[in-house]
Amino acid sequence: MHTPFFPAWRPRLAPRRSGLSQALHPLRRATLCQIEQTLGPALPGSFLKKSPCGPHSRCRVFCLGRTFWGWVWQILQANTSCREVLRQVQALQALLGLPAIDENTSAYCQARSKLPTALLEQMLQSSGASAQAQSAATTLLQGRPIKVIDGSTVRLPDTEQNRRAYPASPNQYSRPGFPILKILTLFCLRSGALLARATGNLDTAETRLLTHLAGHLQPGDILTGDRAYGLYVMLHWTCRRGADLLARLNCRSRRVDLRQCLQQLGPGDALFLWHKPKVGSKLFSPQQWEQVPQTMVVRVVRRRLQQKGFRTRELTVVTTLLDPPLYPAEELLAVYFRRWRLEMCLDDLKTTLAMAQLTCRTPELVQKELLLFLITHNLLRWIMAQAAGLGPPLERISFKGTLDTFRQWSTALPQLRGPAKGCKQRKLWRLLLTIIAADGVPERPRRKEPRAVKMKSKYPRLTKDRHRYVDRWSRNKKRRVQRAKKSTPLN
Repeated sequence: MHTPFFPAWRPRLAPRRSGLSQALHPLRRATLCQIEQTLGPALPGSFLKKSPCGPHSRCRVFCLGRTFWGWVWQILQANTSCREVLRQVQALQALLGLPAIDENTSAYCQARSKLPTALLEQMLQSSGASAQAQSAATTLLQGRPIKVIDGSTVRLPDTEQNRRAYPASPNQYSRPGFPILKILTLFCLRSGALLARATGNLDTAETRLLTHLAGHLQPGDILTGDRAYGLYVMLHWTCRRGADLLARLNCRSRRVDLRQCLQQLGPGDALFLWHKPKVGSKLFSPQQWEQVPQTMVVRVVRRRLQQKGFRTRELTVVTTLLDPPLYPAEELLAVYFRRWRLEMCLDDLKTTLAMAQLTCRTPELVQKELLLFLITHNLLRWIMAQAAGLGPPLERISFKGTLDTFRQWSTALPQLRGPAKGCKQRKLWRLLLTIIAADGVPERPRRKEPRAVKMKSKYPRLTKDRHRYVDRWSRNKKRRVQRAKKSTPLN
């Protein structure tokens, strides 16, 4: 350290640098609840190393690793506030005898904003790959990789920047609301891990967002989706990338009569010759639309679903998997039924992890917060895949039960000390997985989950902007006004 203008302060300031590094070293290891020790193996350790230059390169309390795991801890606590993270750091400071830090959360919030988006994208892919490596291989459809596509929406804080980036749809109600972020997610059917995502506003169609995920669709994959993807255009788009598509038939755009098929493959199973639509698709330019083939052979499977206590329903799926011996109709329907369980992963994200309402106030931070939610989901899926290795199927393991169990055990695992620490931690981790595997979701075939709200608020909806809204009168105020009117003499 060179202090030419203050030579008398050199003996006092020179030892501070090494002392600060030594003091912050144990604090960086004592991260919140030590979740990095249990969840860290799912991510490459090189991702969270201090960079030589740029953001998170200086020796700070909220370094790169502490900021990342602190944000993950927030999400594990149902998206708690930044203040709670700060309070835990203050408690660790006091425990280690270090100087107290500022009461303001701005330092932690600034450290979160400096997390590189490219780094979070890599962590999302790595966490998804770790969950897939722990899950058992599937034998459906020749063991090929099966990926599920599905979309959803989340609310954002009502800020000017979010409103400009994600404007309201023209067909929305005129009453004020929140900016809505549309998300398209790509899941792995085998592990339930989330592999990629694409975002847009309410005016962006899901098929348009799917084109942004073309790099995550590898040759040989099987893509599964709902009736929004059972179209001629999507079948061609998927086959052009060397993959196959299995989706529910969109009856509004194309009706199918099994008596007019090209070849009968079995009961309710036939090949059809589809012709190219006369109206061009917005997903293709005019030049690309001319290169789309005029006809395509597809396979349609139709089954009648009968369940006691429910009305009989008919399910029709369309696919590019044309070989019945290799891809039986029963396996096609089994894969499509499993797709519904993976749609509940979005419910795990929005309800259990509280992703339905994001908290960041700028579009850049919204994307980072969304990535942290998806990474946390994959880390919990990584634990569930390990528990499924003890016997129960992965579909029967509770996501909420895994989250509750891990939150309590993550505070006990790092407390072990002594020479046999590693052996004891492995035994406790094995016991943790055993408890998760035993706490399974029961089979409820007749359970019905209507998409309706049972709990209502006692307050009316906000139909105007806050500065224009006139609050309703309370009961006491109404009584006072009525008494005043009665006591006022008539002229």
